Amino acid sequence: MTGNNYNEEEAAPLLANGSANGDTQNDSDLKSVSPFSQKLSIKQRLQCLGRWLRNNVKILSLVALLSGGVVAMVVFIGHTICLTPACVIAAAGILENMSPDHHSINPCEDFSKFVCGGWEQKHDLRPDQDSVSSGSVMYESSQQTLRHLLESPYSENAVAESAKKSADRVIFDKLQSAYDACMDEKTIQDRGSGPLLEILRKVGEYFPVDTDGEDRSSFSTLSNQHQQEVFNSEENPLTKAIAYLASIGVDALVAFGVDADEKNPDSVVLSMSALSRPGLPSKEYYQDRDVVKSYGNTIGQVLEGLLREAQPLSKSAVQDRTIFECNEDLVKAVVQLESDLAFASPAEEDAEDVTKYYNPRSLTEVRSIIPQLSLPCLLSTLAPSGFVPQKIIVGSPSYLEAVSRQLEKTAPETLRAYLVWKTVQAYVDEVEDDAVLPLKRFNKELQGKDPDSSEERWRTCVRATDRGLGWILSKFFVEEAFSKEAKAFGDQIIYDIKDQFVEKLRGAKWMSPEVRDVAVEKVHQIVQKIGYPTKSPDVLDPEAIEKYYHGVHITNATYFGNSLNIAKFKSHREWAKLGKPTNRDEWLMTAVTVNAYYNPPGNEIVFPAGIMQPPIFYDPSLPPYISYGPFGSISGHELTHAFDSNGRHYDQNGNYTDWWDNETVNAFKAKEQCFVDQYSNFTILDPQGKELHVNGRLTLGENIADAGGLSAAFHAWKKIEKKRPGQLLPGLQHFTKEQMFFITYPSLFCGKARKERAVFLIHKDAHSPSWARILGTVANSGEFKEAFNCPKKEPTCKIW
Repeated sequence: MTGNNYNEEEAAPLLANGSANGDTQNDSDLKSVSPFSQKLSIKQRLQCLGRWLRNNVKILSLVALLSGGVVAMVVFIGHTICLTPACVIAAAGILENMSPDHHSINPCEDFSKFVCGGWEQKHDLRPDQDSVSSGSVMYESSQQTLRHLLESPYSENAVAESAKKSADRVIFDKLQSAYDACMDEKTIQDRGSGPLLEILRKVGEYFPVDTDGEDRSSFSTLSNQHQQEVFNSEENPLTKAIAYLASIGVDALVAFGVDADEKNPDSVVLSMSALSRPGLPSKEYYQDRDVVKSYGNTIGQVLEGLLREAQPLSKSAVQDRTIFECNEDLVKAVVQLESDLAFASPAEEDAEDVTKYYNPRSLTEVRSIIPQLSLPCLLSTLAPSGFVPQKIIVGSPSYLEAVSRQLEKTAPETLRAYLVWKTVQAYVDEVEDDAVLPLKRFNKELQGKDPDSSEERWRTCVRATDRGLGWILSKFFVEEAFSKEAKAFGDQIIYDIKDQFVEKLRGAKWMSPEVRDVAVEKVHQIVQKIGYPTKSPDVLDPEAIEKYYHGVHITNATYFGNSLNIAKFKSHREWAKLGKPTNRDEWLMTAVTVNAYYNPPGNEIVFPAGIMQPPIFYDPSLPPYISYGPFGSISGHELTHAFDSNGRHYDQNGNYTDWWDNETVNAFKAKEQCFVDQYSNFTILDPQGKELHVNGRLTLGENIADAGGLSAAFHAWKKIEKKRPGQLLPGLQHFTKEQMFFITYPSLFCGKARKERAVFLIHKDAHSPSWARILGTVANSGEFKEAFNCPKKEPTCKIW
């Protein structure tokens, strides 16, 4: 997915937002962890291997001595079979994932069931989960490592150099304090909604509503004179309130972003766009009467509960009454405002299309579009002193116009209730209190979860430390779970993928020679980042990390306060970029993340250490297809994003420009329409049994990347196979190596989701459902069809 703001969620990630690290889906049960950490599972797999050997009497055994160690190999029909422990474990994992009945399944017809049928039977959803995937299982394995680290004392032998050791201890203590504060549920419960009420009162102070002493027991509108006072001054209350919320990480009415200017990627620019989530997950939810009714009831219950909590603690009960006023008409007005904003928002596919969202405007032009928002006041509050933007990127001018119209007709008390509600939604997970329980229950029900369920607290707190102090956590994770050899092997695979993609470009006769030449240069200039950052900050340098987080105050006793301080730190760091050159060394994902991304303005592909673990990435001693299949296709996927429906608009330097001639563009559009039509035919059923189609236009870029990445990875592996032939795996010897490449490829895409989650992804996610990604990608692979001798050898759709 690409977008105007290149944060973690918007830089063409491989997986759905939060799908592996748990923000929108939880992790699977510990019993589902990687086979590398399951001793009993290894034993069982060795028993399976023994049965296999007994049942294959034609196999001759031999033992070879290598480097002073004993490596068992078996000769089978001219090929050697690897029987090292690593190969046995890897083979067992693959067999466990495959359908137990795979012998009776035609891979040409249902490859998803063929390779993931066993995985789906093995992994059940807990009541607190809306989905589970191979990626979340991988993240769970990392979580166990991180939990052990966070709950253990500091290792005095971690760093030898005294200065760095001091910094190392400081950042470890900060990390552990943040985790301990999150784990201290008793203190969090004792504080209740108090910390949340404090920031809600600040919202009320920034946006006061003068009721003239009246008791407004029913909805009414303030005078036009007062409404003008709210909006029409240079430092008006609305702008002050929105600026305050932006400083603590809350978007209201408009989402602000600070990122590389796509027309000039070495400079930073401010952007304004529609909210990614107006209140409910997407505009479609506002068309469901039952959902809207339940949502309105939830708003009323929460605000009433907060008022009850506030009054005993407040010196001004009258003020709290106005801040948390929640009569039925007011609640309806807030929901209607959200709905109007949602339907004014651009379609998801347009919000991800650079040709639609890149709309530069001057400061004067933006002020004329939405005069109620004082940008000079907002910039003086958030931006570096004296900063004046030369241009602002407006993601959707029509959306800003719609916001302005809403402000003209919306009562100030409705706006304040809206701002209060946005803050509650943003911070609800940091609070344990009966007042906010209706919102937590509503959110779970909307995701198909048991509304009374809750995940283990330590899982929540590991993710919280990753979100808040991710580079500290990354340091200790990398030292524990990622080697220099793994980094070098990952680099080599990506270099091999690049070489193959260059060959694909040279063979693309539908491109003009001039465009092909620039495209080849673009591949050569793609920056590949593997494992962890070495700058901004250098993850392995404790002094650099201490300096990075120096301004973040963390204690082991105030979880809400820590979350608020981290939000302020992140907001300040983002806004401080204005007026400075783009920092091309920054990463948009922490090292523990199980995902990857392509960043078009940076022309870079990034693979955190979290995704470079089994069953995606293996030790180079194993047969190459076992890493080139899954990790190679992921690498190719991210590289192909540079030439998908959005990435093709950026040249070799990351500039958004029209560098393709009309003939090449027209040929590409004809080819991409095939993908749109193909994936639009995939459907799911919603909870009511209604059929919903995949949005082939929204998912276009990801579908193109899946197809191109798999093909590039296959040919990169074939080249390696000629130089260094790989062995077969035990129990899988009846498959060819080509077939094994494709069997290992979907290792990250096995998964299942509740219907409610599946519906959400259809509406919001740029990725097709996992099963559709598998089926669509192999249908578009001529190499797959040759490997499995499918009747029709031609790919359904092909660009690269």
